[in-house]
Amino acid sequence: MPIQNIEIKAKSSNHAKVRAILKANGAVAHGTDHQIDTYFQVNHGRLKLREGNIENNLIHYQRANQAGPKSSEIILFKSHPESSLKSLLTAALGVLTLVDKQREIYFIDHVKFHIDTVVGLGEYVEIEVIDTTGEIDIKRLETQCKYYKELLEIKDHDLVSESYSDLIMNGR
Repeated sequence: MPIQNIEIKAKSSNHAKVRAILKANGAVAHGTDHQIDTYFQVNHGRLKLREGNIENNLIHYQRANQAGPKSSEIILFKSHPESSLKSLLTAALGVLTLVDKQREIYFIDHVKFHIDTVVGLGEYVEIEVIDTTGEIDIKRLETQCKYYKELLEIKDHDLVSESYSDLIMNGR
């Protein structure tokens, strides 16, 4: 079943402040993950293989590029680092780009927070309000995303519309 996700991404100038706000509001730390996302050439949406110490998934998603909260429909496949999946996808589809990042992962209920340092791009924060059951109304997801945006003091001018892959491919 697809996962519904409302998310924002923003430039971050103060990871320590974001971390402190999250901890003060009961966020549970899931660790720091060194992640390599390999994006593959596909006709529809985006397909990436995430390889990390914590998260290892093949992820297909569709999402518009817009600066504010954006909706994604995600299909997730749990992968294993030692599998031949990356070689298979590389041979069949070709690699579009790579994203190399250090990611701190936090959760408050079904809301996931990323504090990212992306090689070649800099520092970012992401908020993902996730519905894995199909039972949460889209308006509620959007409201929660906006609430956490304000809590983390994210300004509209810091919002980023593109994915890390787009930013890397466009030389930003």
